[in-house]
Amino acid sequence: MEENRIERHIDLKAAPARVWKALTDHKEFGQWFGVKLEGPFVAGKTVAGKMTYEGYEHLQWAVDVKKMEPERYFSFSWHPYAMDEAVDYSKETPTLVEFTLEAKGSGTHLVVTESGFDKLPADRRLEAFRMNNEGWIEQLENIAKHVG
Repeated sequence: MEENRIERHIDLKAAPARVWKALTDHKEFGQWFGVKLEGPFVAGKTVAGKMTYEGYEHLQWAVDVKKMEPERYFSFSWHPYAMDEAVDYSKETPTLVEFTLEAKGSGTHLVVTESGFDKLPADRRLEAFRMNNEGWIEQLENIAKHVG
């Protein structure tokens, strides 16, 4: 098992335009992901907010938006599993999260990839990988429910 990269696939019963909106409209993203964001996703900008996910409401959440290619590709970097408020994660190299959309019949094949775990400090690398590996399974179920 390679512990530098997570890749998850799901077929959604929604057109790419609908999935794109769920991924890139900050309010919709927040609904299925469990975060209340302060502003829109814009390439080259940081978007921050607070977790709304039960048990994690005390945590801040932030991503640096990298690329947005409408209905095809959306990416951001972040500090994975940054759960300890006493730790300054900003000194770490973030991982890259990529969403790739492909039309499939009347629906969308969505691939989420997170890479760069090898750049994390050794003492948190495996836990961050394990937690996000499980987390992406749940989040893909969440977006599938959200887009119908």
